[in-house]
Amino acid sequence: MPPPVTAVLDASSRWLPSRLAEVEELLRDSIRDYGELLGADAGATLAAGGKRLRPMLVLLCAGQDGDAATVRAAAATELIHMATLVHDDVLDDAPLRRGAPTVVATAGRDRAIATGDLLLSRAFALLADAGDSHAAALLAEASVALARGELAQRQDAFDTTISEQRYLLRCRLKTAKLFACACQLGRDEPPLRDFGTEIGLAFQLLDDVLDVAGPPERTGKARGTDLLDGTVTLPLIEAIAVEPAIAEVDLRALGPAAAEALCDRIAATGALEKVRARALEMVAAAKRRLEQDGLEPEQGNLLRLVADGVVQRYS
Repeated sequence: MPPPVTAVLDASSRWLPSRLAEVEELLRDSIRDYGELLGADAGATLAAGGKRLRPMLVLLCAGQDGDAATVRAAAATELIHMATLVHDDVLDDAPLRRGAPTVVATAGRDRAIATGDLLLSRAFALLADAGDSHAAALLAEASVALARGELAQRQDAFDTTISEQRYLLRCRLKTAKLFACACQLGRDEPPLRDFGTEIGLAFQLLDDVLDVAGPPERTGKARGTDLLDGTVTLPLIEAIAVEPAIAEVDLRALGPAAAEALCDRIAATGALEKVRARALEMVAAAKRRLEQDGLEPEQGNLLRLVADGVVQRYS
């Protein structure tokens, strides 16, 4: 676990680690007995770890009184997230994820697609088995948003003329919606939903900064991976606003060395500082959302730690 997540666990009066352990056990149980190949690929995806921010948000918004249904919803949310990562790696033909070989790199496209499909189906099976139609509906809505966001990103590929508004729409669909959904699964109230949205947006902006800033040993992928994929993010948009000639770079022609050089050029415009500042504004807005909700003091404190952790993770 990265230090920001550890800080949340340490401050949770010991109830959160045990609840997260239940989620991990349920995740492992969910991918058993589906054949040797699929089981190995899904198991490798699970073993790659991650911050588990989304299930943590489910648990925190539900509070200490969360029950077995809360644990199922938290596990289902992480399974959806894992499925999207596997499918994203297929679309991008990505060799690495979190510094480890991806399923598509080790097993090929067909098995990777099947692995993502398994994870996705198991998420909804968890909720269906318990008859939790409300949670299933929330996750289904988030899954549709994820698909729309991915499609929008593909439509925008290599287009250096897209606007900041278009970029933020993609971020809302592809990242923030699942964060918001996680909060709603814990406690379905507008302030918490909006908290999740703001945190999700900040998370994506800072992730896009890190793609430009690197280094690879920290990100687990090559610097400028988004540029190589033709994904136009806010750092590039802000850099073009300062230095319009950057828009003339042919992203389709970039190789790894040229992508790193373009990253340096983007950083030199001050774009990364501007995007970081925007992300900090979103985190501050997220914290203000918590003031509108009747949370237990510990709940509010832990959610603020999550918000701070999003920033610390990328600082």
